[in-house]
Amino acid sequence: MPAEEDGDATLADRAAAGDHAAFDTLVRRHTPMMYRVALRITGGSAEAEDVVQEAWLAAWRALPAFRHQSSVSTWLYRVVTNGALALLRRRRPTVSLDDVHPAPEGRRRSTLDGALVAEATPERQVVRAEQVDAVLRAISRLEVSQRVPLVLRELEGLSYEEVAEVLEVSVPALRARLHRARVALLGQLRERR
Repeated sequence: MPAEEDGDATLADRAAAGDHAAFDTLVRRHTPMMYRVALRITGGSAEAEDVVQEAWLAAWRALPAFRHQSSVSTWLYRVVTNGALALLRRRRPTVSLDDVHPAPEGRRRSTLDGALVAEATPERQVVRAEQVDAVLRAISRLEVSQRVPLVLRELEGLSYEEVAEVLEVSVPALRARLHRARVALLGQLRERR
């Protein structure tokens, strides 16, 4: 049985060789992140659960071909993002993210989460939480091509290089997408005032 301190690359290699316990460890480590991404892209908890389950099946099948050209977590971000986007293409139109759940402990801190921690009084925390909720709702109304990079960069805290790798675009192309997404997001937030 793999130890919890085993690295993702080692676990992926063991899982690719048929070690189910190593794969189970990867599943436990990365399912919360994959669920957050799927939820923020699809907007529904049941759909997010389906996407994550399908993503893990796809990952299990693809593990023998995984060549460590990216980190395991970046590869899993790509798998779950592609699964969520495939669901959206099948579903049309997109839905709201009013079903957003707080992220579990241990995940990367997003820009929005940091804003909540900085406020000291309960009143300010409530106001800040309402602002964060408004931003999440506005993000959910963005076009998918704008929503996905924002979710990965601003909410999941991935670097520009990691997001570009997940989306299979160049960093300059990603920066352009993010700029358009941020402009659209600001426009949405201004309309709601």
